[in-house]
Amino acid sequence: MNIEDFRKHCLLKKGVTESFPFDEQTLVFKVMGKMFALSGLEHHPAKINLKCDPERSVELREEYDGLIYGAFHMNKLHWNTVELGMNLPHKLVLNLIDHSYDLVVKGLTKKLKEELNNLD
Repeated sequence: MNIEDFRKHCLLKKGVTESFPFDEQTLVFKVMGKMFALSGLEHHPAKINLKCDPERSVELREEYDGLIYGAFHMNKLHWNTVELGMNLPHKLVLNLIDHSYDLVVKGLTKKLKEELNNLD
């Protein structure tokens, strides 16, 4: 997977926006204003940070040592860095993006969930 495939997959999700809130190199994806994915565009191959269930994080980091690891400048209990284009199965990366999105949606307030459900 490359950065453009990552971007397209994120934008297919309901209620998602993209922005550069930190600097012109860090692309951030949010659902209903809550961050679920980001990537520093200066890295080649690209690296993405995704939210992850803590138990699953441990399993992923062990199974994909060096390709999935605790996210820099993020809460390492809840965020992983995933190296794109580094022999990780495409389907796995898509699944991890979906998992991150779903975790954030699950944590939204009732009002934001209702707003999300009402989007076309």
